[in-house]
Amino acid sequence: WAFIEIADNGQKQFVRPVGLELLSKGRELADQLGEELCAVVIGDNIQPYFAELSSYGADKIYAVEGQGYHDYNTAAYANAMVTLIKKYNPSVVLYPSTYIGRDLSPRISSELFVGLTADCTGLSIQDGLLIQTRPAFGGNIMADIKCPDYRPQMSTVRPNVFKKVVSRPGAMAQVVNEPIAIPAQAGKVRIISKQMDPITCGEKLDEAEVVLAGGRGMKDKAGFEMLETLACELGGAVGASRAAIDLGLKPKEKQIGQSGVTVAPKLYVACGISGAVQHIVGMEHSDTIIAVNKDANAPIFNVCKYGFVGDARQILPKVIDGVKKAKN
Repeated sequence: WAFIEIADNGQKQFVRPVGLELLSKGRELADQLGEELCAVVIGDNIQPYFAELSSYGADKIYAVEGQGYHDYNTAAYANAMVTLIKKYNPSVVLYPSTYIGRDLSPRISSELFVGLTADCTGLSIQDGLLIQTRPAFGGNIMADIKCPDYRPQMSTVRPNVFKKVVSRPGAMAQVVNEPIAIPAQAGKVRIISKQMDPITCGEKLDEAEVVLAGGRGMKDKAGFEMLETLACELGGAVGASRAAIDLGLKPKEKQIGQSGVTVAPKLYVACGISGAVQHIVGMEHSDTIIAVNKDANAPIFNVCKYGFVGDARQILPKVIDGVKKAKN
């Protein structure tokens, strides 16, 4: 099973892309196990998403719908998931490693007395068991974890580590509607009001189509201000390597790499980043990678499509001027 998160950006609702990534990888795992791939959707007015979920490989969609599920509520969603799992006994349940997935999955794990592997970057099948791979010890090793004794095997999976694949275009999955009442304890938490901050140049790293990342070579906050300016011109987001984070040039949530955020934009520009393995793991699935570094032997040049040997602080102002002229 893959838990599908319906997101709301204040203007419209949509399937969070990581859910489609889970289905794409889940299709591969289900085929190896000889099992069905099922999407689980909880929310209000969720029928419009069924066709999209079907095209990404879902054989079956378990739908829990109602006005009370419009906003995420830990107790309500956990009760629905636990009810479904006890009724249908899936072998594997995958959740997105988002704020909701990280909140929901441990609640379900504790209620079912089963294991949960958090923040996975790899999934595979070995001897009929799910092998769950995740960074450990600050990203210095990769641990393979398996749960041989208890079911379901459960993992949260980082966004952008698997590619979205439309495996069944035009197909329609079987829809199983499950009317599950919201438990009384869900009423302990109520949403009084919502405020959605407008998305500006600092678009979310894991959802941006253009990502500019700075490393130690950007030297100071003035260097990152150039990246912010270029990001605004390109409609992208700015991230950083661990070295830049340790220097205090960007907050921890902007770290890209094995112990940070994983990104897979259409365009990734690495400025002043040498290219340590821990960083490469967090951005190597980007469609087009451009690197700028003074060191011609920097490892980042082994993974980029286009490389520029030079000081990013001298090159960026010319790039910004060029982009502005092209837009005008």
